[in-house]
Amino acid sequence: MNFQPPSRSAWSIPEEVTYLNHGSFGPAPRIVQEVREDWSRRLERQPMDFYLRQMEPALDKAMESLGKFVGADPRDMAFVDNATVAMNVVAENIVLKAGDEVLLNDHEYGAVFRIWRHRCDRVGARVVTARLGPFRNDDVMEFGESAGQSRTGYLSTDADVVDPIINEITDKTRLIVVSHITSPSAVIFPVSEICRKAGKRGVPVCIDGPHAIAMRDVNLREIGCDFYCASLHKWLSAPCGSGFLYVKRNRQRDLQPHMTSWGRSLSGRQERWQDHLNWLGTRDPAPFLSVPAAIEFLEQSGLDNFRSWTHDLACYARQKLEDHFGQSAWVPDSPDWYGSMIAVPIPASERKKSKPNAMHPLQQELRDRFRIEVPIPECCGQSFLRVSCHLYNNRDEIDFLIDSLKQIRGSQ
Repeated sequence: MNFQPPSRSAWSIPEEVTYLNHGSFGPAPRIVQEVREDWSRRLERQPMDFYLRQMEPALDKAMESLGKFVGADPRDMAFVDNATVAMNVVAENIVLKAGDEVLLNDHEYGAVFRIWRHRCDRVGARVVTARLGPFRNDDVMEFGESAGQSRTGYLSTDADVVDPIINEITDKTRLIVVSHITSPSAVIFPVSEICRKAGKRGVPVCIDGPHAIAMRDVNLREIGCDFYCASLHKWLSAPCGSGFLYVKRNRQRDLQPHMTSWGRSLSGRQERWQDHLNWLGTRDPAPFLSVPAAIEFLEQSGLDNFRSWTHDLACYARQKLEDHFGQSAWVPDSPDWYGSMIAVPIPASERKKSKPNAMHPLQQELRDRFRIEVPIPECCGQSFLRVSCHLYNNRDEIDFLIDSLKQIRGSQ
């Protein structure tokens, strides 16, 4: 492609670091950092004026920009620190009693499982986990036992994702929680179809969507979910501490926050459901107010250019990692299934973590010896090397990752 991305100098990533983990903690471009710092300075110059007169109109303006970007009415959205906060708000507002069920699946984010287990345990409800495939270490090894196989992966049709989830619905199911793009396995889920089929069964859907914002063309009006939880520090590259919660109009009236403060407008305007979340004490809203700058930065490069550039890099990383590990990714080689990041299984023979919560030794060695930041998450009993790509990345960095892996594995 002829597109030339912004120079790496547009970010403040140290030159000696190969950063292939934008999907976990995406660094904001310098221009977005500057906007955030300017808002913080405005707050500190005159906090009384800022909180009572400037903040709420500024949040409204920022939300108008974000609402347009994600295809939603700003009146149905509230800024929160991240998707975890948003998910906790949802958990506090779903009515559950003993015997009720909340339905997740085996590709979901660990913190999301923990939120819902905690919520269910409090009332005697339970989390049900839909199994999307026969993912065992020996299955994966057999599936990708030699490099270069032209396999489509275990998840090859929308039905492979949708049917196992919908088939777990019972008369006790009170909510489905599903990722738009999964964190450990980097798979794009057909969330609109899940919402449509769940709606026919009368079951609301909460989407965990941190990875989808900017990586995909998100239109919340068309998706049809009841709740959408997102962080904006990932692919959109807004500052850390910026996220949002979308709530369908008919569920907003009695929504309670995850923590209690004044719950009203500081400027005395007419009450809104977002007031409970806008004023949580003297929080610096600069990350929220910087979101329009992040949107503008990506739009200047062109969203189609951004998505093509990063998917091309993810494709390249997939090919190189599959050849290196002799393992096949779990999804077809298509932008319908993965976007700016790809997860490739690590052979079961590779060294395991010494402790359950410890960093994988291969991840640690890549960081310590080569200054490569790349995560090794787990999903369904399988470890993956997950590469995330943004505009500051290039193929040379993928090649450096592969060369580093060869050195590490050759010395074992």
